[in-house]
Amino acid sequence: MHPHFTQSTAMTKGVQFMLLSTLFFALMNVFVKFLSHLPPMEVVLFRSIISLVLSYGMIRKAGIKPWGNRKLILVGRGLAGGFSLLMYYTTLQNIPLAGAVTIQYLAPIFTALLGVFIAKEKVAPWQWVFFLVSFAGVLVIEGVDTRISLKYLLIGIGSAFLSGVAYNSVRKLSETEHPMVIVFYFPLVSLPLSLMFCLVDWVPPRQEDWVWLILIGLLTQLGQYFMTRSYQVEKLARVASLNYVGILYALGLGFVFFNESFHVYSYLGIALVLLGVLLNMEYSRRLRKKEASERTS
Repeated sequence: MHPHFTQSTAMTKGVQFMLLSTLFFALMNVFVKFLSHLPPMEVVLFRSIISLVLSYGMIRKAGIKPWGNRKLILVGRGLAGGFSLLMYYTTLQNIPLAGAVTIQYLAPIFTALLGVFIAKEKVAPWQWVFFLVSFAGVLVIEGVDTRISLKYLLIGIGSAFLSGVAYNSVRKLSETEHPMVIVFYFPLVSLPLSLMFCLVDWVPPRQEDWVWLILIGLLTQLGQYFMTRSYQVEKLARVASLNYVGILYALGLGFVFFNESFHVYSYLGIALVLLGVLLNMEYSRRLRKKEASERTS
């Protein structure tokens, strides 16, 4: 075999890390769905406890001060992330797995749209077309799948919107804060937030629930770790789109564990959502490359 062919087709470390990350997040989604008898904020509470302990341990080991510089934005990011997680878990527990995951994939669209106001970024005319393609896909899914009510569709879109707020906050924070501090603040804020909800609505976990709750916390931390490692060792453009392998995991795991199948038009809707997001990512990458070459010339 030609040596150049072997090298070019070899799976890089960055790709391996990203595929592992998406697998861990996909399994986390399954375990959240296993806990559909628990209030979603209760699941967020236990995830936050595990994540807070692990994140604080990593910060102490690295010798970093945990409190950060821009505390207001850090807390705002934690609130947006906490409520987004609550809404996402609500959809995971109440609609088909792949449907919930697909709606959540609107987050990059909202990140770009909110970037116009928060980061003063411009949206090119073609990008509006790509946004409409993704939203058309969501409408197709909701229109043909009677298991997805308007209520849960709107909750899912709300989760994606708040994820967009959180991602834009992370962009701002990355100018002044260590990545570990940003990660640490998420459970630091979501823990007391979820505790307040749980005081009002608490269901005692069953014996087997503790296994799923612990695994959700561990898998989340592993997913975040391998995603970070992937971005450290590989170019962002090369691995970012691999996040969307998660929809294939969701379709497969939903079928295996929950016997979920879809109308043919639902698959078309899922494809439209992913097409719009991926076209936008590729177009944004080309625009950044063009701007960079113009600055250097």
